[in-house]
Amino acid sequence: MNNDSNSNNSRREFVKQSSLIAGGLLAAPFLSNANFFSGADDVIKIALIGCGGRGTGAATQALLSKQNVKLVAMADAFSDRLEGCYKTIIQEDASLKSKIDVPEERKFVGFDAYLKAIPLADVVILTTPPGFRPIHFEEAVKQGKHVFMEKPVATDPAGVQKVLAAAETAKQKKLNVVVGLQRRYQNSYLELFKRKDTIGEITSAQVW
Repeated sequence: MNNDSNSNNSRREFVKQSSLIAGGLLAAPFLSNANFFSGADDVIKIALIGCGGRGTGAATQALLSKQNVKLVAMADAFSDRLEGCYKTIIQEDASLKSKIDVPEERKFVGFDAYLKAIPLADVVILTTPPGFRPIHFEEAVKQGKHVFMEKPVATDPAGVQKVLAAAETAKQKKLNVVVGLQRRYQNSYLELFKRKDTIGEITSAQVW
């Protein structure tokens, strides 16, 4: 098997593993047939857009995978949040330091920061507040990037329409898109739902 094939297999395996690591996620139906990555370089470059708590967690989970991944760019509207995220990831696990390559010139701040980070990566993690998700997702797909994005994917009908349109484009480009909808697919939740009729009338509930 040639180097390109090995590289593609390695990257494909990363996409599958990260789908599970990042909260038991499911990829789009075309996942198994997509040609996720191209090129001989087997390093999977990640850009993090949104450096809050969920972004910090998602980036850390991706870096803890067994694949050859590297965080190469970070973007957030606020510099203190970006720096806090960076320090947290560095301190999370000593083994992650070799997978982090984000010099100052690849730490982007401002509401247009995503435009500077997305071009540098193979996979884009979108974890900003959901109101920004449609434009960030649209831009990532436009640039041919694979995407993990947190839920919700939009906050209004116009945003939903933008996401759906971008998703259709992603399918045409055979891009891998993963959304953090783990609660809808997690076995324990599905089992509980199946047994709801045996509980009787539900009069109250508590969630967190």
